[in-house]
Amino acid sequence: MKKYSLFLLCLMAAISLHAQSFADYFADKTLRIDYIFTGNAAKQEICLDGLSCLPSWAGRKHHLSELPLQGNGQIIMRDAANGNVIYKTSFSSLFQEWLETDEAKAVTKGFENTFLLPYPLRPAEIEITLLDPRRNIRASMKHTVSPDDILIQQKGTAHITPHKYLLQSGNTDKCIDVAILAEGYTPEEMPVFYKDAAIACESLFAHEPFRSMKKYFNIVAVASPSEDSGVSVPRLGEWKRTAFSSHFSTFYSDRYLTTSRVKSIHDALAGIPYEHIIILANTEEYGGGGIYNSYTLTTAHHPMFRPVVVHEFGHSFGGLADEYFYDNDVMTDTYPLDVEPWEQNISTRINFTSKWEDMLAQGTPVPTPSSESGTYPVGVYEGAGYSAKGIYRPADNCRMRTNEYPTFCPICQRAIRRIIEFYTE
Repeated sequence: MKKYSLFLLCLMAAISLHAQSFADYFADKTLRIDYIFTGNAAKQEICLDGLSCLPSWAGRKHHLSELPLQGNGQIIMRDAANGNVIYKTSFSSLFQEWLETDEAKAVTKGFENTFLLPYPLRPAEIEITLLDPRRNIRASMKHTVSPDDILIQQKGTAHITPHKYLLQSGNTDKCIDVAILAEGYTPEEMPVFYKDAAIACESLFAHEPFRSMKKYFNIVAVASPSEDSGVSVPRLGEWKRTAFSSHFSTFYSDRYLTTSRVKSIHDALAGIPYEHIIILANTEEYGGGGIYNSYTLTTAHHPMFRPVVVHEFGHSFGGLADEYFYDNDVMTDTYPLDVEPWEQNISTRINFTSKWEDMLAQGTPVPTPSSESGTYPVGVYEGAGYSAKGIYRPADNCRMRTNEYPTFCPICQRAIRRIIEFYTE
């Protein structure tokens, strides 16, 4: 009898948490939190850098205490009075990528990171955690936010960056709000930027499942001006004064285009509803980058602009991994071979049942030879996540592997569809 009563209590608690209403805990505003992730390969720390309030909330109002994906880091918001989890989100960061470089073994650096959370009605405890490739905690921090703190800066009520909607399907609580920003466009070049943003939008919705789920998206083009035209290309000795200080040669990789000046991105978006970010760089150079739940940054005037912007958005929005690899290379620092990656489109087969095993046709050989890709459009093809051995991809080719392939593979499509449904249904 006691066991039965305990079960009922647990069940009622679970139902109550699941049924939590957004309005019970949050105002229709955004709490923006700026952190500095700092450290080196041996030791990492998280520092609180600032708190801001934005005038509206564009994120989800359901699945509040669930994670869309595990990610490389997580944020948990709890009601300070009773400890109940009231919001969760996950992310990856440029800082964590940098920790795997040789430079991180000799130098200590700090990286800006900004996150958007719903604005609590009452004091809330925020816990942020960074994970290593083996899912161990690298660094964590807890702090309490009081919604009436007079030092929470109000942003987004004036001096709004000029913008226009390319697609407006519905209210922010029913749609995913994507902002496309200008990087390296002078004020005189904004007509060019709006054309480039339209191409990016068109390219995205040419791909499934975005095409069939277009009604769940709002796309806004934000004309963030730069002093100089173009972006910085260190290998050529070119340094430009741009809105977000982006540059190629991130981690000394020529085509890796990123920015560590994350706060400037979010400052440019203050007062505009947004959840996900695409930044277009005004350059003919080839390159880009996409960081899960942070941003996509890609070049707008290279011939491969269309496939690259979609590929990088697969990273930043869909949490998809790269499916390409380097011959004779096993990069176990990025994806340890004895750990199942959290990304849904690659597997070490440590926990393959959590991936796409259910979508394999009966009789599919495992591993699947590339020579049989015509017979098995979904298989277990070795080589992915930068490693030639030990990591597997679901299709022989995919938008997450090559620019030339026209579509996402069925597994990537399913992963993206699940993310869209998580945010909107």
